[in-house]
Amino acid sequence: MQKRSKPIGKISLSILIVGLFAGAAAIATVSNEQNALERPTQKLLVDVLTPPINFALAHEYVSDVREVSDVSEVNNANSSLNETYISETRVRSGDTLASIMGRLSLSEPGLISFISHNKQALSAHKLYPGRTVVAALDQSGGMLWVRYYHTPGEEQKGTTITRYLEISKDATSEFEAREAFESTETQTHVAVGTIESSLFAATDLAGVPDAITSQIAEVLGGKIDFARDMRRGDQFRVIYETRTHRGRPAGAGRVLAVEFINKGVAFNATWFSVDGQSGGYYDKDGVSLRGTFLRSAIKFSRISSTFGMRKHPIAKEWRKHAGVDFAAPTGTPIMATADGTVDFIGWQNGYGKIIVLRHGNNIITMFAHQSRFAKNLKKSEQVSQGDIIGYVGTTGWSTGAHLHYEMRIAGRPVNPFSASLPAAEPLKGSEKVAFFKEAGGLQLQLEKLATLQSAVPDLMNVASR
Repeated sequence: MQKRSKPIGKISLSILIVGLFAGAAAIATVSNEQNALERPTQKLLVDVLTPPINFALAHEYVSDVREVSDVSEVNNANSSLNETYISETRVRSGDTLASIMGRLSLSEPGLISFISHNKQALSAHKLYPGRTVVAALDQSGGMLWVRYYHTPGEEQKGTTITRYLEISKDATSEFEAREAFESTETQTHVAVGTIESSLFAATDLAGVPDAITSQIAEVLGGKIDFARDMRRGDQFRVIYETRTHRGRPAGAGRVLAVEFINKGVAFNATWFSVDGQSGGYYDKDGVSLRGTFLRSAIKFSRISSTFGMRKHPIAKEWRKHAGVDFAAPTGTPIMATADGTVDFIGWQNGYGKIIVLRHGNNIITMFAHQSRFAKNLKKSEQVSQGDIIGYVGTTGWSTGAHLHYEMRIAGRPVNPFSASLPAAEPLKGSEKVAFFKEAGGLQLQLEKLATLQSAVPDLMNVASR
């Protein structure tokens, strides 16, 4: 039998493969020789917060991204990272100082006793679930410092800060405590939604924080009664802020602009600050929304008794009801419906615990049957619209927890929902020019959101930046 000859194609393929390996080896040799003669400059991007979780550069505890021209700098950075370790936890319901220190691997003798008795460490006596505690430890596990971020988002002179308590050791290794604060970062978000059942349900679906939803209700509370006036199919568009501190949530900021379509009518509000610190909300024409009275002194309550004739629940006879009753649980906060002065605060016969506010244009408002008043509130004190002045109760002639809200003009009781009230003064002169310049961009964004919402009806959380 004759031997079968190998196909020419296979022989050629084998030769080609051998040639490729040989060529690759030759190229590698040349490349190595070139690298040995002239090493190119190496550049690496190093993020000093890239070590394993809960470890970071100590003392400063900040993120720093920089360009490194030599690999040796990376090694130096890593060696410094190994000197100090950062441990972090969040306060849980039922936590004690001991349980928190245990999770942070802190075993400093006398630390808990110091916190418990030192007057500078009083903020650590109130542990709020969800708040952050951070500790810096050295290589041997000894404490360098521990920080309790007890107030993550506090307004101060037009800026938002995060307050924290820091406990460290002085030169003699004795504990010392100090209160400090740092600035927070602000992010702007936009969202749209359609009402199906309630405002909170719609904003939850759109990813809007509850604090922002409450602001929407407060800002437009003088135009819309969100407990009674909303209808299925109503829409909202909102531009709002959130705060972060070192990448952690630090609370909601403020509503920058909002448009709410209620029963086919558009209600608009834009934040504007005249002096860069204090400010308020204005409609498209620059008219302040604070000048009008809020429709309700309680958020999201229901009306249990209207203005006019009714059968008195205690006297069991028909009498004129000079106000409006809002049913709400005992302890529900009561808000001032407009700027004013405390004319009376105390007990008054059937009204029980009552506050009477005096406003301009000979208008007074009355808030009766309260369980308690706001702390330190007293007669002749100035209050602003939306301020908490007291809490719902059932004092006086009352059969259940509710707020009796009464409005009088020139001494005569009027229906707060239908009374003719003075209009707010619009911005004038340079302030009005500044408002239109600042509000123009926000209004343009709301218009674009409206166009997008009309084109995509099921759109909810449209963007976040």
